Amino acid sequence: MCCCECEGGNRVTLQRKLKLGANISGVGNSMSLWRHPEVANDASVNLDYYKQQALKAESGKLDFVFIADGLYINEKSNPHFLNRFEPLTILSALGAVTSQIGLVATLSTSYSEPFTVARQFSSLDHISGGRAGWNVVTSPLEGSANNFGKGEHPSHALRYQIADEYVQVVKGLWDSWEDDAFVRDKESGVFFDPDKLHTLNHKGRFFSIQGPLNIGRSRQGHPVVFQAGSSESGRDLAARTAEAVYTAHETIEEAKLFYQDIKRRAAAYGRNPEQILILPGINPVIGRTQEEAERKYQEVADLVTIESALDYLGRYFEHHDFSQYPLDEAFPELGDLGTNSFRATTDRIKAEAKELNLTLRQAALRAATPRGDFHGTPEAIADLVEAWFREEAADGFVIRTTIPKALDDFVNLVVPILQERGIYRTEYEADTLRGNLGIAIPVNRYAKETVNN
Repeated sequence: MCCCECEGGNRVTLQRKLKLGANISGVGNSMSLWRHPEVANDASVNLDYYKQQALKAESGKLDFVFIADGLYINEKSNPHFLNRFEPLTILSALGAVTSQIGLVATLSTSYSEPFTVARQFSSLDHISGGRAGWNVVTSPLEGSANNFGKGEHPSHALRYQIADEYVQVVKGLWDSWEDDAFVRDKESGVFFDPDKLHTLNHKGRFFSIQGPLNIGRSRQGHPVVFQAGSSESGRDLAARTAEAVYTAHETIEEAKLFYQDIKRRAAAYGRNPEQILILPGINPVIGRTQEEAERKYQEVADLVTIESALDYLGRYFEHHDFSQYPLDEAFPELGDLGTNSFRATTDRIKAEAKELNLTLRQAALRAATPRGDFHGTPEAIADLVEAWFREEAADGFVIRTTIPKALDDFVNLVVPILQERGIYRTEYEADTLRGNLGIAIPVNRYAKETVNN
């Protein structure tokens, strides 16, 4: 698939290019990685570590760094979740030490206010010169409600209905000021053009917000909107509102189906399918030989106890206590448990356990120590990345950390191969996140109305 742009009146065919992001996650996306001798055990609150990771990603010309988040913990939570930076705060710091890489933060639509969120992301966008992105989530864990005094945790379907209106409100607030509204003419004393200031006056089912926002549009118009849900409701929200979708799949076949589904839904909503990027998260384990890769994986897997694996599994099911079941008998029947939290993930775990006849022990270790296909030599990893990309199972990938120095290995060993094959950049094309992702700057809705009239 190629995209085209107009240049001097001529049609120019552009080669589709791979997109890459890095999930910076301190002590890692596992229960036990922090125990590895090569991991700084305070990495999740270590500014120097985050700086090093962001600069390494930027040296590899990655599109963005991504900071995930959650709003509820207990004593059984992943160690990284127990003590970590708030995403927008750390990304503001990283924006000061980087110059071109995008800065994407997770922020919940269930437990935050649209006006504040619009202002925060717009501020990060200005601080970074147009490199901000917002990963829209709806907070899956019911315990989150207890930290915000908002009563009962909304149902899965209701959370996505709220999120849909929420994103539209935020986008409306981002258009409060037209791009050239601030005149700043000292001689005439005109600071802004009042005709280019617009009040939203939104009154909907969930929100009543006047506006305008007290910060203008950035160089990229709006921060890039990411979305991370893969359930039916999540897919529909992504197709309507997102510009990049963070997802996860076990096989290329599953990934292709998801890719086709999101692009089809986007087209049905009148959107250009090429303007919504599908970015699966992967857990690369890279060795100069297959044996070295296996050793790296096993070193981490050996740190995981069955008790910690059960805790890891339990989080997806509202921190359900799996220790009450026999370890070496069939995975327990859980009914609807998990459908109001990480629905796509819990549905997959249940289905795999049934299909593969897994015991509870096997299912827990499978969840806590994922292998995946991206496991092997740099050439083998590059082959897989290229295959998923060329066969339209993905527009790019988000690199996750499940072994020490996973990002360093990917940047040092895999990126050069992808560059040699001509599917990945050797230099940044732009200095905004939208520019590098190839996503159009949204036209201010009020300026558009003026032109149309």
